[in-house]
Amino acid sequence: MNISDSKPAPMSRRFRGFLPVVIDVETGGFNHKKDALLEAAAVTLKINDNGILEIDEQVSHHIMPFEGANMDPKSLEITGIDPYHPFRMAKPEKDALNDIFKIIRSAMKKNECKRAIMVGHNTMMDLNFINAAAERSKITRNPFHPFSTFDTVSLAGLAYGQTVLSRAVQAAGIEWDNNSAHSAAYDAFKTAELFCNIVNRWRKTNGMIWSSSDSTIKGD
Repeated sequence: MNISDSKPAPMSRRFRGFLPVVIDVETGGFNHKKDALLEAAAVTLKINDNGILEIDEQVSHHIMPFEGANMDPKSLEITGIDPYHPFRMAKPEKDALNDIFKIIRSAMKKNECKRAIMVGHNTMMDLNFINAAAERSKITRNPFHPFSTFDTVSLAGLAYGQTVLSRAVQAAGIEWDNNSAHSAAYDAFKTAELFCNIVNRWRKTNGMIWSSSDSTIKGD
């Protein structure tokens, strides 16, 4: 098949060429410049053959505190993280981010997207911590848009009248386990389910379709 005959991937046209990637981090505080990044998780998304947005791949890492990092005991109490536990199998920031970014770039290529856009619950905190860690690690190929994000706080407030992640997830009819919360991997997965739920609900309500057989997104 000639390249000219190939049809664009649906995701490449759904969000202006951006690939939404759900991110969640667990940290030693709220200051992205001084506080430790302790966990990071990413969930890539795809549009299936029926035009439904769904979860594709997941990756998460425990991360070693960078040298001189601050860790607020109150934050560690909430997350339950022991930064120096011998069984954490934590990686340096650079190794963890390079692995996450590699998976994101592969998903971008597969979906023919030019850049990733971060999805999260209170996204600016996640974006600031990821960007700060990338800068400390001297990683220049950061796949994320530097400031644009999708925040499920706003989206869930609009769709369900809830802004707390656990309440928004349950309002969407998705199962929530309080004992698993405050883990980057769990929170990222639930945020991804919530984001997909809202996008697919909008698609159904407004009769939107996007598939490889169409050159544009349009209403039914």
